Amino acid sequence: MDIATRVYNHKWKIDPIVRSLIDTDFYKLLMCQSVFRNKPDTTVTFSLINRSSHVPLAKLIDEGELREQLDHIRSLSLSRGESTWLRGNTFYGKRQMFRPDFMEWFEGLRLPPYQLERKGDQYELTFEGKWHEVMLWEIPALAVLMELRSRAVINSMGRFELQVLYARAMTRVWEKIERLRGVDGLTIADFGTRRRHSFLWQDWCVQAMIEGLGEKFTGTSNCLIAMRREVEAIGTNAHELPMVYSALAEGDEALAQAPYDVLSDWHDEHEGNLRIILPDTYGTKGFLDRAPDWLAGWTGIRIDSGDPAKGAEVAINWWKQRGEDPAGKRVIFSDGLDVQQIQDLHAQFSGRTKVSFGWGTLLTNDFRGLVPEDALAPFSLVCKAVAANGRPTVKLSDNPEKAMGPAEEIKRYKKVFGVGAQERQAVIV
Repeated sequence: MDIATRVYNHKWKIDPIVRSLIDTDFYKLLMCQSVFRNKPDTTVTFSLINRSSHVPLAKLIDEGELREQLDHIRSLSLSRGESTWLRGNTFYGKRQMFRPDFMEWFEGLRLPPYQLERKGDQYELTFEGKWHEVMLWEIPALAVLMELRSRAVINSMGRFELQVLYARAMTRVWEKIERLRGVDGLTIADFGTRRRHSFLWQDWCVQAMIEGLGEKFTGTSNCLIAMRREVEAIGTNAHELPMVYSALAEGDEALAQAPYDVLSDWHDEHEGNLRIILPDTYGTKGFLDRAPDWLAGWTGIRIDSGDPAKGAEVAINWWKQRGEDPAGKRVIFSDGLDVQQIQDLHAQFSGRTKVSFGWGTLLTNDFRGLVPEDALAPFSLVCKAVAANGRPTVKLSDNPEKAMGPAEEIKRYKKVFGVGAQERQAVIV
């Protein structure tokens, strides 16, 4: 595939960025089914948050073109082949992962309306409606904005300049893969959908991982690419679930219990490698200290904020305290990873626990230093649930730089969950 030519041709015609409802992360569909079953009447608002305010999205991206891309997404529905793949494929060793009632609803889905407004150099983009409907906007909305930004930067480049750009980017990815080849026992997956450079580029990166890493590459979070490339679809759950459950809680006692209610519902639906705890929404250590004993029997933990080595040590000590053997558990690292950190964490924890990696933005969008003024460098753009049934959501994280929510509610949540001083870390992506 000649990516440079394909990118060059984007200039001459309308080219939809998202062409399928399953051009999304697998965890989104798993969570959507859970919400469809457990919280079908909950109304949620999602909002775009650009943590990298120095990137002026509204100056770079034409509003009309953005609306055109979003409107195209609203026209999409599942194809017969996509529905057959979801209904009949085996995921995590389980056939019919998606229940017939959920699939019947999903096959008839068109994404609900959006609200878009320009505010200075940024866009305010929001989605409001039934939780199980609006939650499916998050990944395609981010993918559209990231790729439109990429297109805006490369729009002035000629064919040969683009060929050189992508040759350099391909070389960078392949050099990373060659370094990872030497890591014995490595297991790594692509988690790069949300902030990818483009769909074509993510697809190329996955193919490079397939060829370069062989069995070390366990799959991709992107369902469409997993289907087309015949690899595993990878993913479990995200912060969205405890954030919304907590916003719905009546009083502080119910709030303290809400994150465990999420996992109780999940426990009823899934087993094995889908029973992965994401403990950092309101602080990892406090979450584990208060966790019920049945959670210690789960398969593993995903570390997604704060110092990853410290987080893994906390998890290992917790398993020991609860009478579990850490060597039989899995720790998945997934926060802003690149090759050196992957190598270091694997060396530190391999043998002590089962180590896995979800490699995201710095796999699928590492164009740092390849164009003037570093205009293609990845940046931190998220789309989060900010309210549920009219109440604000809160996220504390193990890194206060990732915290979100009204100041008074953040203060309340810190008190309820016993979160004290936290170490600030720069958020790269």
